[in-house]
Amino acid sequence: MKIFNNRKLLIATKHQKEKVIAPLFESALGVSCFTSSTFDTDSLGTFSGEILRKDDALTTLRKKCTLAMELNHCDLVIASEGSFGAHPSVFFAQADDELLMLMDAKNELEIVVRELSIETNFNASVITSEDELESFAQKVKFPSHGLIIKPDEKNFQKIVKGITDLGALKKHFHDIKNEYGSAYIETDMRANFNPTRMKIIEKAAGKLLKTVMTLCPRCETPGFSVAKAMPGLPCEWCNSPTNSTLSLLYSCKKCDFTKEEMYPHNKTKELPDYCNFCNP
Repeated sequence: MKIFNNRKLLIATKHQKEKVIAPLFESALGVSCFTSSTFDTDSLGTFSGEILRKDDALTTLRKKCTLAMELNHCDLVIASEGSFGAHPSVFFAQADDELLMLMDAKNELEIVVRELSIETNFNASVITSEDELESFAQKVKFPSHGLIIKPDEKNFQKIVKGITDLGALKKHFHDIKNEYGSAYIETDMRANFNPTRMKIIEKAAGKLLKTVMTLCPRCETPGFSVAKAMPGLPCEWCNSPTNSTLSLLYSCKKCDFTKEEMYPHNKTKELPDYCNFCNP
């Protein structure tokens, strides 16, 4: 793509996300990807809790991109920000919520995508015995997925991260248990210690690339994408509007061009099960 061709693209990460992001963008956009240790992305928050994230995920992601560009004197960057916890609509399921952003200061572009997935091993537990330790480790895909151990959820005095060896895990467990009576074990959600999360980031990167390559029909600016989902799909029984999506509103990042796509899920009516009048 012309506006990106032969430019350097910084991937703001210290956890090897460039392995799944760089090949996609170098091939499709003609950029040259690089990473840098100048900016410590952990300074904006860590999954293990010793540095709390002060802002919401999108604000943090925007800060990550801006600071990375400033400290590396570049004008094109990709960064990601993940959040983990209960899925917003699937009961009793944990979720990996990934935001990926491409920020282009030269062309004043900010393109963001989201990938929400229940494919995650996110978990934590208070452990008091080796049997409990081994059972938890097996459940969360250890040793291919790393673990973190500490005295308590909020106690970081003896925290050990990135454990991928059973012998080391048992040693650290006994060291902490002998001093504190139990140990707190949690999954290491950093991408380089969590192949499951890395796959979700790769999926999000593909989605971001597709969005970047979608041009505005009027001015050909990259990132022509969905700005809003419009509810109102009519019920097939009573024809009343439901909360289901009737259309998607696409908008340009630069000009004021918008485009509405009707019936994006290839159906013109909704089942009465989802109607507030037929099924209140």
